[in-house]
Amino acid sequence: MRIVSCSMLSCDFSQMGKELVRVQDAGCDYAHLDVMDGAFVPNITFGAPVIKSLLPYKKIPFETHLMIENPEKYIGDFRNAGSDIIIVHAEATNHLDRLVNQIKETGAKAGVALNPATPLSACEEILGNIDILLLMTVNPGFGGQKYISSVTDKIRRAAKIRAEKGYGFMIETDGGIDSVTGRESAAAGCDILVSGSYLFKSKNLEAAVLSLKNA
Repeated sequence: MRIVSCSMLSCDFSQMGKELVRVQDAGCDYAHLDVMDGAFVPNITFGAPVIKSLLPYKKIPFETHLMIENPEKYIGDFRNAGSDIIIVHAEATNHLDRLVNQIKETGAKAGVALNPATPLSACEEILGNIDILLLMTVNPGFGGQKYISSVTDKIRRAAKIRAEKGYGFMIETDGGIDSVTGRESAAAGCDILVSGSYLFKSKNLEAAVLSLKNA
């Protein structure tokens, strides 16, 4: 079964704690928290204080996806706020290896994200030292976008590298994931599916989560 990471970007922000409880009860494995700064991506969401405010409702790992400039300045803040997994963009730092090690030193799992047009070569040298490779299947910044099907081949190539090198990282996809695109990602080698709009707009949240787990 696939791991389902629910993107809280699509929830009702005024009821974020209750929304977290709802997706946890529906069977989601992770809570995916998109942090946007209005500079690296054209949108602003929330920061470490909001994530920390969700701790009383937390039953599943917090997966914090930093879509921000200078992420190395804030790793400690997000770890202290309750982030179990911290994902940074290869495009957002000049020293990716140092940043990955900085995340690991806090005790969090480390992930690296790549935008759709960024080649795997941007992080190939450190694939053996990361826990998650997040391949964006939309251009980051907004929820509700359409899955970019050309990224499916990148998923396939990442899975091939993993198998050939014997690496242990998990492959994750984020953007436009529903029951159809989830199966496409999974068939290519994806382990973790991030979904927001599809889950929150579903009339039967439990069934929608299960459809992704079985992708």
